[in-house]
Amino acid sequence: MPMTGPDFRSLFDATLSPLLILSPDFTIVEVNRAYLTATHTERDIVGRPIFEVFPDNPDDPSADGVTNLRRSLETVVATGRPDVMALQRYDIPSAEEGTFTERYWSPVNTPVVDADGQVTHVIHRVEDVTEFVHLRRVGREQKRAAAETQMRAEGMEIDLFVRAREIREVNEQLSRANSELHAAGRRLKEEQRAKDRFIATLSHELRNPLAAATAAIELLALDLPDGHPALSVLERQLGTLVRMTNDLLDGTRAVNGRLELVRERTDLRSVIEGACADIRGLFGHEDRTLHLSLPPGPVPVDGDRLRLAQVLTNLLSNALKYTPPGGHTEVRLAVEEGQVRLTVQDDGIGFDPGQSEDLFGVFMRAAPTGPHTPEGLGLGLSVARTVVELHGGTISAHSDGPGKGASFTVLMPVADTSVPQPPHPLSAVRRTRRHLAILIVEDNTDLAATYRTLLERQGHHVTAVHTGADALTATRADLFDVVLCDLGLPDIDGYTVARGVRALPHGDRIRLIAVSGFSQGTDHALCRAAGFDTHLAKPLPLTDLLDLLERP
Repeated sequence: MPMTGPDFRSLFDATLSPLLILSPDFTIVEVNRAYLTATHTERDIVGRPIFEVFPDNPDDPSADGVTNLRRSLETVVATGRPDVMALQRYDIPSAEEGTFTERYWSPVNTPVVDADGQVTHVIHRVEDVTEFVHLRRVGREQKRAAAETQMRAEGMEIDLFVRAREIREVNEQLSRANSELHAAGRRLKEEQRAKDRFIATLSHELRNPLAAATAAIELLALDLPDGHPALSVLERQLGTLVRMTNDLLDGTRAVNGRLELVRERTDLRSVIEGACADIRGLFGHEDRTLHLSLPPGPVPVDGDRLRLAQVLTNLLSNALKYTPPGGHTEVRLAVEEGQVRLTVQDDGIGFDPGQSEDLFGVFMRAAPTGPHTPEGLGLGLSVARTVVELHGGTISAHSDGPGKGASFTVLMPVADTSVPQPPHPLSAVRRTRRHLAILIVEDNTDLAATYRTLLERQGHHVTAVHTGADALTATRADLFDVVLCDLGLPDIDGYTVARGVRALPHGDRIRLIAVSGFSQGTDHALCRAAGFDTHLAKPLPLTDLLDLLERP
């Protein structure tokens, strides 16, 4: 039969020397039987601070056991080296509450360090030398008692040497185990980073064709002013793909705690009105209805307007998925005792009440997987919860059971209107439309051609190039008002293009706008550092682009 390694937990517990394992904040992590026996305690001391379990004797004004032991433990944690304490009187609580038993100990505190040299635990080893002390006292008067005490001391010294070697061997085993755990943790971090890179790249690759398709639909809408049934289908399905792409990226950020907010004083009432207006057309499909109940005046909150709209959009998208044709969804907003209450209620398929918390998990779906399961990644509610919690609020779900509909409730604090807000810049004031000279730098030829056509339809003079080198050549030869530049170009990246443009004699007069499928916080920071004025994520609706171009 193959040999198996020793059971270190059993060996630890069987060790005759009293041992206590402490965390760096001096919480008891583990204890062996010898220690419990020596201190007359039970295993319920595990998880408690050592000085709570063993306080000083309040009836002894000279008691300094806690002070001396704390000093030794702090020295071990700070230096990473063992500390041998002098023989110490440290009384322990006795069975009768409020009373203590006199005890003397010989303590040694040894650090356990990881591969980086950080102290992860402290091994507190003691020997009860109370009897030794008593015998030494008696030995001053009786030679026989002194001889016996000497013999015991010598025996203890030998025993301490043997046990010190045992502890050293155990410490080496723990060190090797810590090294293996550290290596495993490093591998997990590398795998997490690889997954994040994959999702960011996937999101970017999806955004390029989505941007081209969005621009193409907007161009068709201009060419078909009377509309076409296929356009509404394309708009609905493309909107679904865009939301799924955003949920994929935001879901990863939510899990990793990297979802970012741009806070400002915001009227939540107008946010809800806008979000409902954007999605109301989808409710008209298959005779679904959307009812909105709002308070008469503004509802101020301190938050990220886009993220708050995303919360409502995700809740309404959820209602669309799980409400049958002809269903009804209601959105209610109210202010109650200094809190905003936003409720989205539908008469859809509902869910088992025991599932209410599970629905906010990553990749969780209310409906079982099957041929009739609605589309989606199961990330919308998870992202919504993260956004709400970042705003200091809570979100909950309720249903009376399958087939009885569902309601989702968001609670958030109302903004303190007594605190003045800085005036908004005049960037949102629309100006008279100008005809601009615009350079499009985009390696996706379909997207570049469609953007060019759309902007030319608005009266702008547009040039399109497909590489960073061509962009630098064009900006040297001509003076453009605006440069729309993709970040992921085939030769040099958009950051290099931006720095090159800014280095031109007239570069500070050109408005640089990054348009990219990468939209993480680091991308925004890199854009600012390279000289871009604005960073926009694909797909970019024409109305948003035109609004941006008309701003000063």
